[in-house]
Amino acid sequence: MRNAPTILHLDMDAFFAQAEQASKPSLRGKAVVVGGLGPRGVVATASYEARVFGVHSAMPMAQARRRAPNAAYLVPRFAFYRSISEQVMGLLRELSPLVEPLSLDEAFVDLDAGGAAWDSDSARLAGIRLRADIRAVTGLTGSVGLASCKMLAKIASEQAKPDGLVLIEPGTERALLGPLPVRTLPGVGPATGDHLRRAGITTIDEIAEAGEDELVRLLGKAHGHALYAMALARDDRPVVAEREAKSVSVEDTYDVDIHDRVRVELEVQRLADRCVRRLRETGLSGRTIVLKVRRYDFSTLTRSETLRGPTDDPAVVREAAARLLDSVDTTGGVRLLGVGVSGLADFTQEDLFAQAAEERTDGPEEEPAEEPVGEVPVPVEHQWRPGHDVRHAELGHGWVQGSGLGRVTVRFETPESEPGRVRTFRTDDPGLEPAQPLPLVRRRPEGDGVGDESASVPPVPGLVSDAGPLPESESSARELSAERIGYTE
Repeated sequence: MRNAPTILHLDMDAFFAQAEQASKPSLRGKAVVVGGLGPRGVVATASYEARVFGVHSAMPMAQARRRAPNAAYLVPRFAFYRSISEQVMGLLRELSPLVEPLSLDEAFVDLDAGGAAWDSDSARLAGIRLRADIRAVTGLTGSVGLASCKMLAKIASEQAKPDGLVLIEPGTERALLGPLPVRTLPGVGPATGDHLRRAGITTIDEIAEAGEDELVRLLGKAHGHALYAMALARDDRPVVAEREAKSVSVEDTYDVDIHDRVRVELEVQRLADRCVRRLRETGLSGRTIVLKVRRYDFSTLTRSETLRGPTDDPAVVREAAARLLDSVDTTGGVRLLGVGVSGLADFTQEDLFAQAAEERTDGPEEEPAEEPVGEVPVPVEHQWRPGHDVRHAELGHGWVQGSGLGRVTVRFETPESEPGRVRTFRTDDPGLEPAQPLPLVRRRPEGDGVGDESASVPPVPGLVSDAGPLPESESSARELSAERIGYTE
């Protein structure tokens, strides 16, 4: 434990939903829910306006629609969120070389390692400047917690939500933690919370009073020791700059169970190719191929095969995944499929996929097909997903409000415009095409004061224990996989 609150925890406020509101003027101040829109989709993030109706992350989308029928329901734009996250993480790395990202919207920063803070006053000033810079660069808000350890910094940022800053002074940790519910501590989920409640333990003070031996008896040695240490505000975990990836995987949940075995095989091949693309994007390879199958009855099977060495060859991964699928019975139907690669390395074992290459080249050579003459080009068929960006040849930039029955409804507006007008088109309208998201904030010229110590710090509401205009405190959504929210690329 340090003697100064130089561990900072940043958590962006309702990140996905806030980004959508910032990019769509007509949704600002309104209930917005981001997630999978299919029958099995779940909520990834709900705006604070939607949380008033009881909508929260990980809730089934059908339940969210019943609670907030008039909210805007949008499909996630992960590439857009990642681009904003990169801007935010860049600001954090200007504060310190020790930045530990936990997700797209959350990270720890060791301010002392970068010389950005050494006592309470300098730490508070660093937090103020960070929040101001994030707002200036991205147009979004984030909540900041400052404390002498990671656990307390995370608790502080939770109390600061939304759009606030909370600093826990060294020496006051036990008094602050004592009356809080046991679920406040990391690692205490519903099951552990219920177990402690049945033993008469509902607050962190009562955990400390129960004693370490009693906690070990109730929860086991490892969990009991860890929970007792946290109740006493003991957390010596350092901020780790690089968190090594252990695996790369992709998963899809299907709105309707797949019964056709050929379709299942094709889906596995497609997932294998997607997994390899992600693997190559990170510059890694792997030697263990993993197949995940969730069947109609929610039973989940996992099969794996370890190769002689690491590879990033799509043919090798496809063939290994196909072999693993051979051992799985999918007769009753499949609701989820996933392919992953673990045992990661930064090199490939070339001779691993020689056999796959030979198999691809064996057999009679196919003669090149003659190019058709005078064939009429087939128009590209687009999928118009609610919330995604489009551009019209005459009307400019907009976003999809909804589609169906051969029609797509578009609202034409940009992050810097007034709420725009709505138009409806045929889904095959030649003037309408998908577009890239527009930046939330125009690029500022150098020397505008952002990140400059000589610049005056603008007043930022919600400092210390003032958590801004909304009283509700709830964690912003974490990055969920496309499978988790029922979204298929």
